[in-house]
Amino acid sequence: MSKPTVVGITGGSGSGKTLFMKELMQQVPDAALHSMDNYYIEKGKQPKDKSGIENFDTPQSINQNKFAEDLKKLIAGESIELTEYTYNNERDNPNPKKIKIDSSPVILVEGIFVFHQEKVRELLDLKLYIEAPDYLMMKRRIIRDSKERGYDLDDVLYRYEHHVTPAYKQYIEPSKHFADLIIPNHEHFENALKVITAFLNQ
Repeated sequence: MSKPTVVGITGGSGSGKTLFMKELMQQVPDAALHSMDNYYIEKGKQPKDKSGIENFDTPQSINQNKFAEDLKKLIAGESIELTEYTYNNERDNPNPKKIKIDSSPVILVEGIFVFHQEKVRELLDLKLYIEAPDYLMMKRRIIRDSKERGYDLDDVLYRYEHHVTPAYKQYIEPSKHFADLIIPNHEHFENALKVITAFLNQ
């Protein structure tokens, strides 16, 4: 197999990058997903804010060295195995599933800090930044964390104000100058999806 095409997809929390990635995978059958979401370090080792609350929205929250190592393996044609990260909902997910990812002609690399480290950026052939207004990102984050991850509203709002927003301003939004393409997701991203799909299916 020739060297895979590696596509990095990032953006703020709630920007729609995960939806974009899922729809892209449906239309690019030879794609494998390498998500940074499965590389969060364990809860007891997470950095904490001044109130003693674990902050999952810093680059230090993720084992980025392991993420980069596994990406290199996929690019080299190897398979990797890891445990699905369950966002600390041990009660709802007592037995997180094992994930095996095989190398593929297209590797989609997704996560909020995908552009943060140079050693990851230099492995990406195409870098996409998904952009959305602040109010939409907040709305999507509240819905996702409340319904999908079981967080109560007060917790979601606290984390959005004290963790998510500062991380976006300090790390994520400045990283878009590394992007090859910035994709607005104010209402839809269908046209951009068609262009990227056509390119990757060549």
